Amino acid sequence: MNIDELLKQGKQLLKNVEDGHIKARILLENVLNKSREYIVANSELDVDQNNIDLYLENIDKIKSGMPIQYITNKQEFMKMDFYVNKNVLIPQPDTEILVEEAIKICNTYSGDIKVLDLCTGSGAIGISIGKYVKNAKVYATDISDEAINIAKKNAKQNNVNNIEFIISDMFDNIKETNFDIIVSNPPYIETDVIPLLSEEVKKEPIIALDGGKDGLKFYKIILSEYKKYLESEGYLLLEIGYDQAKSVGKLINSNYNIIKDLAGNDRVVIVEGGWKIVIFIRSKAGIK
Repeated sequence: MNIDELLKQGKQLLKNVEDGHIKARILLENVLNKSREYIVANSELDVDQNNIDLYLENIDKIKSGMPIQYITNKQEFMKMDFYVNKNVLIPQPDTEILVEEAIKICNTYSGDIKVLDLCTGSGAIGISIGKYVKNAKVYATDISDEAINIAKKNAKQNNVNNIEFIISDMFDNIKETNFDIIVSNPPYIETDVIPLLSEEVKKEPIIALDGGKDGLKFYKIILSEYKKYLESEGYLLLEIGYDQAKSVGKLINSNYNIIKDLAGNDRVVIVEGGWKIVIFIRSKAGIK
């Protein structure tokens, strides 16, 4: 069987899967370790049986709801490639907005800046800040040993050295204080909602999805503790679910405003004393 025939078979098998034709192509590129351009230019080349078997096995994984990123072990984020597997959430494009805002704030500082990334997972947020802000020292934490190991791998893969990884349940093992920025995209899905998620999302680690009965478990921890660790003029940046603005806002202050930034994205902005809190609302499409 040649490349073109195998690709057509893959597309046919995934015809009822969202973006199935794209996933069929990406899987073939991954199995053959070749670019899209190579596959187009060499469509009549034969594929050896081992690669055919592996390709069809991966097609079956997609049909069962496996995210393609867990098959290719790759997700692009902030123009970098991140290694991902079943032990970490797959970084989502929505979260790039949070990172871009953090970088923008970092760039207002002339000297060294300390950043804390809570619930780092794959390390996407903290590593991206470290990559694009050379005067930042980033501390990234996660309760999962497996996640921390993957984050370390991603830092090395992307040549980011100004970051330290700490195994910690939220603030428990954080010895540093006086951070200029604390950033977090913690678990925020209500426990009872998790069974209703798409099969793809349910393949991601439950520990990184489950925000407790009301979805607010980790926001309550962060908002009760952050002042001990954040400079008095510092920033707390959080990502929340599409329907959590009101409930999270009330955890902080009954006087909060939802505004739209220049790109038309919703933000909750709160000033409490000297601390500035910016909350990024994930689009509903972010959780399938």
